[in-house]
Amino acid sequence: MLSYNYKTILSVALPLMVSSFIQSIVMISDAAFLSRYDTVAFDACGNASLIYVTIFMAINGLTDGVQILIARRIGQDKHHAIGRIFGTSVFTIGIVSVLLFSFLYFIIPTLLPLYTKHPDLANAQIEFLSVRSYALLFCMFSLPIQAFFLAIGKTWVVLISALIIAFSNILLGYLLIFGVPNLIPSLGIKGAALASTIAELLGMIFLIVFLFFSKERKIYQMFHHFAFQWKSFVELMKIGSPLFFQGFIALAAWTIFFTWIEQMGKFELTVSQNIRSFYFLAFVPILGFAATTKTYVSQYIGKADFDSLKTIQRRIQLLTILFLFVFFHGALLYPKFMITFINPEEIYIHKSAEILRFIAGSFLIFGLISVKFQTVNGSGNTIASFLIEFFSISIYLLSSYLLIKVWHAEIFWVWSVEYIYFGALGILSIGYLKLFNWKTKKI
Repeated sequence: MLSYNYKTILSVALPLMVSSFIQSIVMISDAAFLSRYDTVAFDACGNASLIYVTIFMAINGLTDGVQILIARRIGQDKHHAIGRIFGTSVFTIGIVSVLLFSFLYFIIPTLLPLYTKHPDLANAQIEFLSVRSYALLFCMFSLPIQAFFLAIGKTWVVLISALIIAFSNILLGYLLIFGVPNLIPSLGIKGAALASTIAELLGMIFLIVFLFFSKERKIYQMFHHFAFQWKSFVELMKIGSPLFFQGFIALAAWTIFFTWIEQMGKFELTVSQNIRSFYFLAFVPILGFAATTKTYVSQYIGKADFDSLKTIQRRIQLLTILFLFVFFHGALLYPKFMITFINPEEIYIHKSAEILRFIAGSFLIFGLISVKFQTVNGSGNTIASFLIEFFSISIYLLSSYLLIKVWHAEIFWVWSVEYIYFGALGILSIGYLKLFNWKTKKI
């Protein structure tokens, strides 16, 4: 069991934050490379990456279910069940990964030209996804292993994997996007996709090798009980399937949002891609403490120690806000400098910086309510968390449609939907925790 003093909470969350920070640096680097290579490649990579991440986050939703189940069994001191949960998750996520890879590789390229206003952007996105989609196949091994180490609180393993992915991605990205005279051809957007895919392959290999030689493999008898078990599959689907759809709709909504922005015009799209590139810096502490919240809540409910939950929530909220300022203070204090690093084109800097500073406040809201929302997830009430996400996303999309399609609002005001979404998510999460008996969920 994990102690909930500040030191232990940080020991769990910090590696995850550093991992997320590294991934953000990779996204920023890719964006900086492509904006200097070609604006069409920069815009297309941004939109195509959202399609890929939408599919990935759906799979990752199942992984959250694995993490919650393993953490609960640890709290219940049922270590013998962990190997079967892990084995079942590998088979289940493997099948889902293959199916979603097929969808992304074969079907999405036929749909893109139908809704993309600019043909050059559609073709560039297809070129990117023809390579990037292969990384989904690596999820069947990397994500269950990550879920296991997150559940036991050994988060630095995920950090090392992220470091391997990051450094290889940045190096390969530069070499493959711009090329090396007489050695490596300049591949542009396809080079960016190839670099990211190879980097994720290397990260997967590290996780497999580390698990095989780790002491935890013996402690929890991971391979001794490794098997597909119908009972574990039913448990995983009960907990993980709502999270699967929750992860999908959350990112699908953002993909739709950027599709509508692309239909507004290329200037609005480029400005918004500049914002998106730095957006994930704010998610560094939020995602790190989100995963930490799920682990703590699931373990302490498994132990039936309900009195500690409010203290855990307050401490994680305080740490989230403090680290939000550390990672995202530039959005308030020097947004133009941040945007210039991503995209030096003068035409985009002022408007991008103006929006970046405007939406910074929305993340303070999200930092506070994310802990409440993840408490719902960690408790195992994943159908409730899906419904909370669904209604929040519905409000978000309706607001986006009205601002973009009906009222034809200026791009600055279009981004006000971030406040609407985070506000709705917060109200619904807090309302659920206050009005429903969520602590007695059996999984």
